[in-house]
Amino acid sequence: MIPHGFIQELLSRVDIVDVVGRHVELKKAGINHKGLCPFHGEKSPSFIVSPTRQTYHCFGCGVHGDAIRFLTELHGMSFVEAVQDLAQQVGLVVPEDERSAAEQAAAAEQRQRQRTLSDVLERAAQHYRQHLKGSQRAIAYLKGRGLSGEIAHRFGLGYAPDGWHGLASAFAHYDDPLLVESGLVILQGETGEEQRRYDRFRDRIMFPIRNVKGETIAFGGRVLDKGEPKYLNSPETPVFVKGRELYGLYEARSGLRDKGYALVTEGYMDVVALAQLGFPNAVATLGTACTGDHVHKLLRFTEQVVFSFDGDAAGRRAAGRALEAALPHATDTRSFRFLFLPPEHDPDSYVRAFGPEAFENQVRDAVPLSRQLLEHAAAECDLTTAEGRARMLAQARPLWLALPEGALRSQLLGELARAGGLPVDKLSRLWHEGGWTQRSAPPAGSSASSTEAPPEQPAFRRGGLWGRDASSAASPRNFGGRRQPPKRPEDRVLQMLFGQPAWWLDLPPHEQDLLHALPAPHGPLVAWLERDLAEHGPRAWAVLREVLAEDPGFDETSRAIADGDADPGATPEDLRRALDVLVERELAREMQTLLAEAAQHPDLLNRYRELDRQWREVKRRLSQAATSA
Repeated sequence: MIPHGFIQELLSRVDIVDVVGRHVELKKAGINHKGLCPFHGEKSPSFIVSPTRQTYHCFGCGVHGDAIRFLTELHGMSFVEAVQDLAQQVGLVVPEDERSAAEQAAAAEQRQRQRTLSDVLERAAQHYRQHLKGSQRAIAYLKGRGLSGEIAHRFGLGYAPDGWHGLASAFAHYDDPLLVESGLVILQGETGEEQRRYDRFRDRIMFPIRNVKGETIAFGGRVLDKGEPKYLNSPETPVFVKGRELYGLYEARSGLRDKGYALVTEGYMDVVALAQLGFPNAVATLGTACTGDHVHKLLRFTEQVVFSFDGDAAGRRAAGRALEAALPHATDTRSFRFLFLPPEHDPDSYVRAFGPEAFENQVRDAVPLSRQLLEHAAAECDLTTAEGRARMLAQARPLWLALPEGALRSQLLGELARAGGLPVDKLSRLWHEGGWTQRSAPPAGSSASSTEAPPEQPAFRRGGLWGRDASSAASPRNFGGRRQPPKRPEDRVLQMLFGQPAWWLDLPPHEQDLLHALPAPHGPLVAWLERDLAEHGPRAWAVLREVLAEDPGFDETSRAIADGDADPGATPEDLRRALDVLVERELAREMQTLLAEAAQHPDLLNRYRELDRQWREVKRRLSQAATSA
């Protein structure tokens, strides 16, 4: 722990006007200084810095503190990091008497390592910027996307030339391990002559990713022409964790203040293009779902966040993950909204097609968090039936419980109760007193007391799981054990994906959508797995099993379905066959529907013929698989 006396000496030597003035434009106002608050959007300055008291205070949002607190709140530094930063500025050495010599050495080594990696990444950024100036093809691409030289300079855009060892001209030692550790160079092969090094980014427009202090911590690269992947990100490193960083946040700080809200988009180009078109408040997640860390970081700069997504099924799923990330932060003074543009548009194309004012109108009319929660909970629920309303409430409960205490939470309870057909007080008792479970409750008038556990209800009767009754297959003694592969294709698909989560990433979007649309518990399990993949990457079943066991949204039957050990010898070909069974079944269902409607709508026959072609191809694959087996 840092001695209190040192903190007082540090604050006495630091001039808070200088500290704040590096980040906020201050003007003298009597004995104080005044500027626009960096912690919330405002147009009239209400942020006061007092040199006599060495404090700052905002009369708009109420933030208050000294120089140390200013750095921790603005940049997300820890208390120790802020003290060390200020001490370095005034030439003081932070005493660390209470830490062992080994701990002090480890901390110093970690800080030096991070500084060194940032220096390496910044040198690479300079290299890419220099090559952009000399590439007419890359410049033409950016101009074709409507970007000016000024906006490219502001975001530090660059170009990685086409070549395996382009960075060799920027670094004296291409075999420097730091190039591999920073993610700039890929190393393949064992030590020796067979080892191969080459640039990760080649023939791509380069987007440097900066932290809130402006340090380069990673890169995103986009292909100029056709190629896969379209976007390539740096791997995670000691200075870069995807789930904590937002592209464009450093550049958007003043834009967040001017616009009063943050616009969260899905791509680098959206952020840069929107800044060009008058929306400098846009940021983007880095190839991962929106996380609570993302939301927390944004709330240091603004109290209003608008999430922008495509209107397709994938966009709706992304919105669901953003909703879950935002709920714990949704206090009564904050605003979260969800913007769904027409399927043919992203934010960039929409502004170009209809103009900034039309886009502002879209933002103004975006769906508020309360309505998004209701719609998300009601997905796939028939609210005209008691079963559908019960399912909606079951899906709504974990979302509602994630909200902090306050007026919004109380109001949403009333809206959910009305949508679910229950009195508010009854729903409140169910959700607060533990009377709500995923299993069926005892019948009305039964002798079971309210404290008794409700009886087990088998979830599937059509053949049962793996040819048996589901209740016995899902018992705790069977969960995680070895079984024969399940007979139902949806069960096999889930178990193979939980056993090999990376296989999910190889599925085409229409098959991912098909799996998401499966009825509970399969669909919710698919959504859970995709969310875990987005936040943590592929994890072993042993890890997923422990995390899934702690999730109150799934019972033993659901967890048994997801058992990644149930089919240990599964191959990608096995997954393909099981998926084909599901695809064939869905195509047959859709064809039957189209055929019934074709009498009134002859134009549907073309769609029917296309589905019939796909159906026959899937049947052919299934027949070949059966023959080879």
